[in-house]
Amino acid sequence: MYHLPVLLEESINALNINPEGIYIDLTFGGGGHSKLILKKLTKGKLIAFDKDKDAEKNILKNGNFIFINGNFMYLKNYLLYYGIKKVDGILGDLGVSSHHFNEKKRGFSFRFDGTLDMRMNTNSNLKAKDILNNYTENNLYKIFKNYGEIKNCKKLINLITTYRRDNEFNKIFDFLEAIKIAIPKNKENKYLAKVFQALRIEVNQEIKVLKKFLLQTPKILKKNGRLVIISYHSLEDRIVKKFFKSGNFDGKIEKDFFGNIINDLKIINRKVIIPSEKELKNNKRSRSAKLRIAEKN
Repeated sequence: MYHLPVLLEESINALNINPEGIYIDLTFGGGGHSKLILKKLTKGKLIAFDKDKDAEKNILKNGNFIFINGNFMYLKNYLLYYGIKKVDGILGDLGVSSHHFNEKKRGFSFRFDGTLDMRMNTNSNLKAKDILNNYTENNLYKIFKNYGEIKNCKKLINLITTYRRDNEFNKIFDFLEAIKIAIPKNKENKYLAKVFQALRIEVNQEIKVLKKFLLQTPKILKKNGRLVIISYHSLEDRIVKKFFKSGNFDGKIEKDFFGNIINDLKIINRKVIIPSEKELKNNKRSRSAKLRIAEKN
């Protein structure tokens, strides 16, 4: 299977679908979420994004479906191209698909000895190996500290810079060998997951993309339109939580002259939605998923 969709029923229910409405699936992947949205539409439209060419293999044959092989950071521009100014709902599953983790040549997993790549869009230039080979110590520190929340950043970076004095990073197992003394015993998988997460976020500019997208949503959503986001790590979740709460990324509540909160969105679920015990048993990769819902005022 290309990918097992996470929080499927919960996220689609959160969209509060109008059968004649227009909806966006930001991360099409295997099409799991898109299929269920389409089942609920009659005259409505679903526009799905994915910058990975591999996702095109899963395109759905349906008159109500439009697939865009592009970055959802440019959502507003793509919608204008199709003559669409407002939509009824947007769903974003920000996780990496099982397909990416299982494809050895893509370099997303430390289980396989592939190339240090990690690009979602294989046409982009920056690869994980470029970061390891060329980034300054200060920039490496920012990446691993901010995107991976790595505690022993300095030790990790020292091993990286020592290795690259006489060698060049290319293969995953060479990288793992170079940093092995920085990896805590009995916490290998957890540590490496954070290291690879940090590299992947930088390669694909995931935080920049998320922020640029979120800033567009108040103007794109119709009144009472829903914004539904599934995130998988604390960095993304904090950004989404603050934006839903305040309309900005600082989480700072602004009020007008009369004391009314200035925010185009209102939070629907005060308590974050997480996978059920049943889903956790069936899909271990769903364990860190958090679902947040906001509605356009």
